[in-house]
Amino acid sequence: MKPAVLIIDMLNDFVTGALKCERAIRIIPNIKQLIETARKREVPVIYTNDTHLHKVDKEFQIWPPHAVSGTWGGEVIDELKPAETDYVIHKRRYSAFFATSLDLLLRELEVDTLILTGLVTNVCIQHTAADAFFLGYKILAPEDCIAAVNEEIHKNALNYMKTFYGCKITNLNETLDLLGQT
Repeated sequence: MKPAVLIIDMLNDFVTGALKCERAIRIIPNIKQLIETARKREVPVIYTNDTHLHKVDKEFQIWPPHAVSGTWGGEVIDELKPAETDYVIHKRRYSAFFATSLDLLLRELEVDTLILTGLVTNVCIQHTAADAFFLGYKILAPEDCIAAVNEEIHKNALNYMKTFYGCKITNLNETLDLLGQT
């Protein structure tokens, strides 16, 4: 197993701003611990950040403006800022793969397994999991490192990813143990 940790949309606008997910606060310490362990083990840490263009982005037909390029709302929260050794991919759609260089980066790093963390389970996490599956990656989702607006939506999305994408649902401790084996 050659894993990478994906930090998906842990941005100010999703944690405390325009599209605040109340449950985001509880996953921050877990993601932080996972990132620190990954860095120590030289497992790639990749941030995939919603980065929208002011006034032209199609998502603004569905959602209020959020994660606009160059704004505070589009920045990673202070608790989880990327390190110089981490990678940052900007995305304009739900999936971290759609019209980005994520797949190329993962192949260059020889990654075969993705550990998905961040926000929100039933949107950007689930769509990223779909594309990861279609591209042949193994997928892990530590359920206490991912959040949705409520527990029912969270559990339904995790079950969907498990059923249709073969996603292994883990928790932080199980995932830390797996990183210890790499």
